[in-house]
Amino acid sequence: MVVWTKLHENQPLINSSAQVKHIIEGKPADDRSLNAATAAVRLIEVDDDSAGQRLDNFLIRHLKGVPKTHVYRIIRSGEVRINKGRVSAETRVSTGDIVRIPPVRISEKVAEKAERPAPARDFPSLLEDEHLIAIDKPAGVAVHGGSGVSFGVIEQLRQARPQSRFLELVHRLDRETSGILLVAKKRSALTHLQDQFRERETGKTYLALVQGTWPANHKVIDLPLHKYLQADGERRVRVTTADDPDGMRSVTLVRVRSTLAPQPLLGLPAMSLLEVTIKTGRTHQIRVHLSSQGHPIAGDDKYGDFDLNRRLQKQGLKRMFLHAWRLQFTHPASGERVELRAELPEELARFAG
Repeated sequence: MVVWTKLHENQPLINSSAQVKHIIEGKPADDRSLNAATAAVRLIEVDDDSAGQRLDNFLIRHLKGVPKTHVYRIIRSGEVRINKGRVSAETRVSTGDIVRIPPVRISEKVAEKAERPAPARDFPSLLEDEHLIAIDKPAGVAVHGGSGVSFGVIEQLRQARPQSRFLELVHRLDRETSGILLVAKKRSALTHLQDQFRERETGKTYLALVQGTWPANHKVIDLPLHKYLQADGERRVRVTTADDPDGMRSVTLVRVRSTLAPQPLLGLPAMSLLEVTIKTGRTHQIRVHLSSQGHPIAGDDKYGDFDLNRRLQKQGLKRMFLHAWRLQFTHPASGERVELRAELPEELARFAG
């Protein structure tokens, strides 16, 4: 027997069956320990707001609590279908598509975690209209949940704005980086803005405090970067050679804003406050490029000078000194060129001289 259910008023009809195929985190003792919402075949019609989204992202939104590795596994196995045809993770969904999601059961522990809402939190905004929000993200907050982080900016923002039907990250910032972060309020705005980032039509400039005196004539770093995993599974990036098949060309522009004199009594060397513009958006690009030149970012716990970091902590610098200061882009609706600036937060401004 096939049962059609409607979970809430505006949701498309969902086809349910009793067959169980996937169990996440252990074998069930009985049905009471399982989440029934994901333990049935679902046929979901794609609406206008979801149109244009990658299939993997579409599934992650509908399979809350299911690990991403498992989402990719059911795509590769062919159990996820669009209009009855096999698809890949990169496939874009269109309005009216019928997406088949196979039965996936998750343990009570995982279900409780998925259903536990992130604490509602709004963030200071630099610009907001019906198409987008530009927020000033504080350091220490991930932009989204995952990899040991239960929630981030986007989950908290959705809880704080339950009336908003669509809120999606346009781009990302590292957890310890503060500054400008764009969130789209419409699918059309998301696509338009992400296209600009992909085609390098945006201007992204950061402020970074680095060890040593940066040479004023050293304005371009054009070195390929290679991502790899350490033995403990943590992601790292290093500068590589031009002939590395896994190397990604990465270009960083540097301008010296000011130089700070050494403070021998505090054990601090000369330091430089830099305006850093990235022409490519590679993982940890600024951090690795600056460190590779002998000028690591103050407070960087991955690529920095750990001894210097300890001395800076004693003076009150408790985080990495990297701030997304300026962002230039074309507004997705008006076509006007927009320039936003987020000044240094107090915990960094006091070290900037």
